[in-house]
Amino acid sequence: MVDVAVIGGGISGLATAYLLRRQGHDVVVLERQAHAGGNTLSENFGGFLMEHGPSTVNAAMGEALALSRDLGLESARCDLGDEVRRRYLVKEGALAGISTHPMGFLLSNYLSLGARLRMMAEITVPRPAAGTEESIAEFCRRRFGSEFTDRIMNPLVGGLYAGRAEQLSVSAVFPRLEELENRFGSISWAAFRRRLQGRSMPGKRLYSWREGMGTLPRALMGSLGTTLRTGITVRRIGAVPGGFKVDAGADGTIKARTVVIASQPHVAAGLLEGTADDAATAAGNIHAPPLAVVFLGYERRQVDHPLDGLGYLTPTAEKHSLTGAQFSSTMFPGRAPKDHVAITGYLGGTRSPDLGTVSRAEAVDLVRAELADLIGARGRPKVVGVRHWPRSIPQYEIGHAARIATLDSTSESVPGLFVTGNYFDGPSVGSCVARATQTCATVDDYLSTKGSMRAAASRTGLN
Repeated sequence: MVDVAVIGGGISGLATAYLLRRQGHDVVVLERQAHAGGNTLSENFGGFLMEHGPSTVNAAMGEALALSRDLGLESARCDLGDEVRRRYLVKEGALAGISTHPMGFLLSNYLSLGARLRMMAEITVPRPAAGTEESIAEFCRRRFGSEFTDRIMNPLVGGLYAGRAEQLSVSAVFPRLEELENRFGSISWAAFRRRLQGRSMPGKRLYSWREGMGTLPRALMGSLGTTLRTGITVRRIGAVPGGFKVDAGADGTIKARTVVIASQPHVAAGLLEGTADDAATAAGNIHAPPLAVVFLGYERRQVDHPLDGLGYLTPTAEKHSLTGAQFSSTMFPGRAPKDHVAITGYLGGTRSPDLGTVSRAEAVDLVRAELADLIGARGRPKVVGVRHWPRSIPQYEIGHAARIATLDSTSESVPGLFVTGNYFDGPSVGSCVARATQTCATVDDYLSTKGSMRAAASRTGLN
């Protein structure tokens, strides 16, 4: 009998287990893959470093910073490179560079004069009727106009969430925007106040580690030791007196006082079925599209573009194959050898799911062709890496808040059973760690309360 069985060894599961162990609980982590860490995976190719999944952490996420310090990773941290000076979007088949200055979009010609004037009029737009759930596209069209939505928010949502602005809920993906609207009546006015307070822009707060994002799960795995068991597929979870029975088929059965499901939503749906059916339905309705990640390493002389930004994003209207690309070697040091550059392209998502499942060779050809056209990447790359994710980023579609509320209430209908993951508060590493911190506190409180009740029952002769 263990205190907690954590099912799933991605960042959410590893961080939850680590934090619970630090609270003194006996924990076991069961991961079905041979290697834990989920999609937070870094790989080195002869001096080129590829991120198979997330590539940054936002320093505004304090829980991730605290975890990094606790694991002794601060000396390995690296901040966003000084050469990141511009943001790029595709316009009429070419890259349009826009200053990272807060007024960049208003001062550049990327948007028409009419669109910029419409943006400036945002301060006059009224709030919507109470209780209205809007998509990101609906929210942005109402506040900033159609051109801003189609040329800026559309590619941003495609790049960050592999999704469509018309389908994703603004309250689920960008809750801060709704909060600012409700508090100040205007996003522009809130942003102006932010600048007056001297607060830095989000892009300047990004960081990683010298050996890549995989540094964090490796450190967590090292700390957990034999607590982590890989190659184990949990088949079902059943409630028994005193806790739960976790059936891992040929790998046996584990008894646990509590269970934390930290797997992908479709896996969580299968595990919850028959035990918490409403939660199973909610998890099963969270979709994740296929995505292909293509990493290419070139000699610097093979690429014409200065690569002086995070990368570029592509509006749907441009009809390009890639949702965007990152200039990986510009973002952080050590992503490419001297006199070389590294670029990562992304194919698929809800915008074009078929492209997320093309063959390795076809994916490389598509990315090479687009990079040749947009940044002047000539000749064959020196290094190629490809990762296919059959299910990538969970889609926070309209109604997501209700689905999460149902999943959050699992421990009420089935005491001792908890769910966590990258489909709760955001798919980023920082959001996963923040959610894991919250999950740890909830589980710890449950175990402490249950232990106190058991002790009280024993003292009164009721146990």
